[in-house]
Amino acid sequence: MNKRPLQSIGYDFIPTDYLPAGKDEYHLRNFQNRNGITYRNLSAYEIEVLVRNRNTSDDWNKIQVSDAFNPELVKACKFFGLVRIGKLESIALEYHNVCMPVGLYNSTIISCDFGDNVIINNVNYISHYIVGNEVMIVNVHELHTTDHSKFGNGVIKEGEAEEVRVWMEVRNENGGRKILPFNGMLPGDAYLWSKHRDDAELMNKFKEFTEKKFDKQRGYYGKIGDRCVIKNTSIIKDVWVGSDAYIKGANKLKNLTINSSAEAPSQIGEGCELVNGIIGFGCRIFYGVKAVRFFMAAHSQLKYGARLINSYLGSNSTISCCEVLNSLIFPSHEQHHNNSFLCAALVMGQSNIAAGATIGSNHNSRAADGELVAARGFWPGLCVSLKHNSKFSSFTLIAKGDYPSELNILLPFSLINNDVAANRLIVMPAYWFMYNMYALARNSAKYVDRDKRTKKIQHIEYDFLAPDSVNEIFTALRLLRKFTARSVNKEWKDDEVLAIEGERLLNDASLDFKKMQVYAEGFEGGNRPVQIIKVKEAYTIYKKLIVYYAVEQILLFSNRHSFSSFEKLKQALPQVPERLEWVNVGGQLLPKTSLGILLNNIKNGEVKGWNEIHQFYQQNGKAYAEQKLHHAYASVLELLEIKPHQFTPELFASLLQQAADTKTWMVENIYDSRAKDFQSDYRQMVYDNEAEMESVMGKLDDNVFIQQQQEELVVFKEGIETVSSRLGLYKKAPF
Repeated sequence: MNKRPLQSIGYDFIPTDYLPAGKDEYHLRNFQNRNGITYRNLSAYEIEVLVRNRNTSDDWNKIQVSDAFNPELVKACKFFGLVRIGKLESIALEYHNVCMPVGLYNSTIISCDFGDNVIINNVNYISHYIVGNEVMIVNVHELHTTDHSKFGNGVIKEGEAEEVRVWMEVRNENGGRKILPFNGMLPGDAYLWSKHRDDAELMNKFKEFTEKKFDKQRGYYGKIGDRCVIKNTSIIKDVWVGSDAYIKGANKLKNLTINSSAEAPSQIGEGCELVNGIIGFGCRIFYGVKAVRFFMAAHSQLKYGARLINSYLGSNSTISCCEVLNSLIFPSHEQHHNNSFLCAALVMGQSNIAAGATIGSNHNSRAADGELVAARGFWPGLCVSLKHNSKFSSFTLIAKGDYPSELNILLPFSLINNDVAANRLIVMPAYWFMYNMYALARNSAKYVDRDKRTKKIQHIEYDFLAPDSVNEIFTALRLLRKFTARSVNKEWKDDEVLAIEGERLLNDASLDFKKMQVYAEGFEGGNRPVQIIKVKEAYTIYKKLIVYYAVEQILLFSNRHSFSSFEKLKQALPQVPERLEWVNVGGQLLPKTSLGILLNNIKNGEVKGWNEIHQFYQQNGKAYAEQKLHHAYASVLELLEIKPHQFTPELFASLLQQAADTKTWMVENIYDSRAKDFQSDYRQMVYDNEAEMESVMGKLDDNVFIQQQQEELVVFKEGIETVSSRLGLYKKAPF
């Protein structure tokens, strides 16, 4: 504990060694304070009233006020240093049934600026803050800013050692993928930085971009934006708070940026302890949450004792009760229930972690350096235990079980099951389309509805059929041909032979696949068999999906440009289509070639900062519809093994019919999969009669989502009719 002269309280905030030439300790404070209030010194009468009201100051000349200042509304306060106070009127402010008079009461105030009509009541210690208009701060123990505050950003100030820099160790517990958090960081930024670790030049650029965003000068004040309410909170240190935030009952908030606005207010509730983090607009954090070295993107939630440590949580996500360590999570993630755990993982969005899931809690290594990578739509079920390292294709559902070895699942839309009795792993590809179409379709729709971002810099893909999942389908088709051929003749080794024979077998109507056993290779660590079931059904569905995806994109393209003939449509389609590789960069799908150009431009200096990277995201978001069309067109040509000149009106009319049939089949499956919940004896047994069940569950025919899907089917078919007529196709499908 240091002893200092009493008169030093509130002064020399910036150490002399770090004061720029010709500047005083208030130069950054004056720059930060943009409230437009003109302050003046106190009058003799105002000083007399303040003294009568049991206020003290080390120097009354250091108290400055606006012309609308009312000294009667300042009572029992201790002032130190330069304090500036805006308008105080004899009014009360009310928020959530707490109504208090405007003014400063029973508080120790050190070197702060206040806007108009603030309430500062029973604040034991408030130091070096700029407070906005109509702010309510009540019953706070400690609220102050240090001269070296960084507000959660991964930078260091003048004179600080590199060791004090705050890194976020995402994706791997060993810190090998650590990144520097910064206000405004997008999930794409976190992904690029954590992924390309072998490129030292790129890593240095990312660090340089981050440091360039922030001033290294010491002496920035904390800020509390207009209309904020902070009450019954213990410690707030080095925290920047946007407008309209609501903080109540928090234990400790330290080194944070809390983004908040009137359109997207953020809230922090009882018992929370948050250290070294950045909180996005519209976030909600309640009831005993612990978060350290973290980033919460916009409109995310932490609730009921959730723990978020060394992790990035994407926008529109919720973690409730669970523990998440060293993870990078893309937008639209759901994780609930008190015994869930997620560690050292890259989860690429639209994910849902069920109760009891221990994702990556065991390490098949001599050190804590394992990782898990899960593409979009990752759904590990109840009590699933997975090992590092594991990797999953899009929309993988994992059935309850303790999975003993590493997994590498290359078939999208699969159900994975650990068959303990037979000591084998079972994979059912295209499961969702056969047995749970309702959940798959509904989740894609709900993610769109739940996207509350006010600034949509990255275009997030929510459709289950997109370039990433369709490319995985092509991989799955190749593997299913290979595995099927191998199951018939293990002597076939050549890839071309396996492809030809596998295609022949899968198209052989006389072959009874129920009597065949098809096994995969390379899907699981260890030596036990990995059986693929429903092979022929999945193979057929995968092909249907590619056609449907392509037709859907071509229809959208045709409608965007209102082509009057098939010839004009065909001329506008890519002449040399190519099914490129795509990368999920923070929930935004990008062609790998485009991403490569970006990374090269970063290294050669053409891209000079994070803002330009964000402009790249926006530009590609605008181009995504055309990029997706190119991919879809190339995909259907590849599936049919034809060239562009073979894409004829007759063929297109046939594809339109196939797509209409597929859409009809999907909508029927959506209805049928939900109907199971109403028809099951075990669902019905808790009700005495059908009327009771319907009063609780609602009527199946009244299901809003099903009705929407049925309406979409009608619109889709009508769209096909319209396009067929406009393009003058030879064959019109009778819908």
